[in-house]
Amino acid sequence: MSSQSRSGHPMKWLVVLAVVAAGCGGGASSVESVELKGADEELGTSANALTGCVTAGASLQTTTDLNLRSGAGTSYGILLTMPGNSIAKEAGGGCPTSGWYKVTYSGVTGWASGTYLTLVASSSTARDAAVTRAQGAMGFSYWWGHGAWKSGASVGSCSGNCPSCTHSGSYGADCSGFLAKAWVVPSTNSNVSVDSHPYGTIHFNVDSSQWTTISRDSLLKADALVYNQDGAGHTFLYESGDGWGSMWAYECKGCAYGCVHNLRTATTTYHAIRHF
Repeated sequence: MSSQSRSGHPMKWLVVLAVVAAGCGGGASSVESVELKGADEELGTSANALTGCVTAGASLQTTTDLNLRSGAGTSYGILLTMPGNSIAKEAGGGCPTSGWYKVTYSGVTGWASGTYLTLVASSSTARDAAVTRAQGAMGFSYWWGHGAWKSGASVGSCSGNCPSCTHSGSYGADCSGFLAKAWVVPSTNSNVSVDSHPYGTIHFNVDSSQWTTISRDSLLKADALVYNQDGAGHTFLYESGDGWGSMWAYECKGCAYGCVHNLRTATTTYHAIRHF
């Protein structure tokens, strides 16, 4: 993609990426910087270009690399560039301003041209997809600070007490690595066979642009429950049942258990969160 805007001026922006590599209670471990170039905004209009109002908070998908700008127009600065097929959340009330939508992506809120946005499939479809991804992890080992699984691959093994535990094999996940893969957060975390651990329970425990707290009375399939307290934490994907009683869940439960589909309860330290 070109590094120029319509006015022809080169734009290069610096973003700071926090690389999180910790287990279920983890936080950031290192920071790196990369040079970011603006995407070409003269690719023509997509046949599926978004033009009308959408539901506030709707998920919008980019059809190509797309600049997120500080205002509604190409004269505004580029905050970051969203990769093609990324998912952003509508953040401006649902309706565009001169063809531009206010959206939030990767924790940054700005403006993106509807020319390169489409409305994603219904939330029920997204929830089914999350459960399907979760099912693929079942039977794999618990791997502190990691998240990856692959059909037909060795499931690995875990021994000891985490975080001072020992893992063998190339696949497995801990609780938060598992949830991030099931939910595909961030949007680049879509390949379940590529090891990634972008968040710990310390992150899932607080609201963000990608998940929000809900009542345990209103849990839907593919919502999650989480807690993080006194340096410890856990999270799991809800499937069905009583949010205050027995419920079916998918989770990477611990070193001795691995990743399992089980009937369980959750103490009042847990609260419910929703991504879809």
